[in-house]
Amino acid sequence: MQLAIDTSTHNVSTALSSNGEISAKYKWDTRMNHTVELLPNILRLIEQSASSINSIDGLAVAIGPGNFNGLRVGISVAKGLSLSLNIPIVGIGTLTAEAFAHSNSPLPICPIISASRHEIAAALYQIQEGKWLQLTKEHITTVTKLLSETPEDTIFCGEITPSVETELKNAFGEKASISHLTDQMCRANLIAQLGWRRLSKGDLDNPTSLQPLYLRRPPITKPKASKHVLTSQNIPKRD
Repeated sequence: MQLAIDTSTHNVSTALSSNGEISAKYKWDTRMNHTVELLPNILRLIEQSASSINSIDGLAVAIGPGNFNGLRVGISVAKGLSLSLNIPIVGIGTLTAEAFAHSNSPLPICPIISASRHEIAAALYQIQEGKWLQLTKEHITTVTKLLSETPEDTIFCGEITPSVETELKNAFGEKASISHLTDQMCRANLIAQLGWRRLSKGDLDNPTSLQPLYLRRPPITKPKASKHVLTSQNIPKRD
C-alpha cells in the first residue's frame, strides 16, 4: 500500500493506493493549519481503511510549487515517515499532477496555481509522439505574459480563481479551454498515480535531501510548535 500526500495549497488531500489504484482518499480545506491537521488525518484515513501504518511500503508527496508552509509540512511528514518506516519516497510536482488529469488530450495543457495577488505559477505539458512531455518548466508569470507564451489552443487547469479565469477568457478567447476537473478531484489521487510510476521503476528520491519546489525565496518565519509535528518519539515505527 502506498500513501500520497498533497499540501500544496489550502485544498489538502491524502490518498491510499495499491500499485496506483486508489483505495481510499480524504480531502479537506485548511487555512494555514497544515501542521495541526495533516498527520491526524493521515492516521484517520489509514484507520478507516482497516489497515495499519506498517502496511505502507511507498510514499509520494507533492513538492510544489504552492504554499510555503504547506509544502514544508507535507514534505517533512513524508520524509519522517520514509525514514522511520524505511520505505521509499518520491516527490511529484504539483503542476505536473494538475496537468496529468488531462493527459489524454492532444492539446497543450497549462496548469495554474495562484502565486500572489497578480501572479500565477504555471507550466506547459503535452503528449507528443506518444510521450508525455513537460514543454515549459514551472515558473512565475502573469496572465498577460502567458498570452505570449501560449501560441495555440490550450487547456488551462488547476486552482484558477474567478479573476484569473476572467483574465484568461478576455486574453485568449476561444483559444482557452478552462477546466475545473481537479476542483472535484482529490489531487492526492494524481500524486499517487504518478508516484507509483516512479516507485515501480525504482526512480526514487533521497528522503534526507528532498526539498520543496519554491519558485521564489520563501519568507523567513518561525515555525509554530505543535504536538502533531513528527519527532523521533512520535513517528510510528515499523515492526
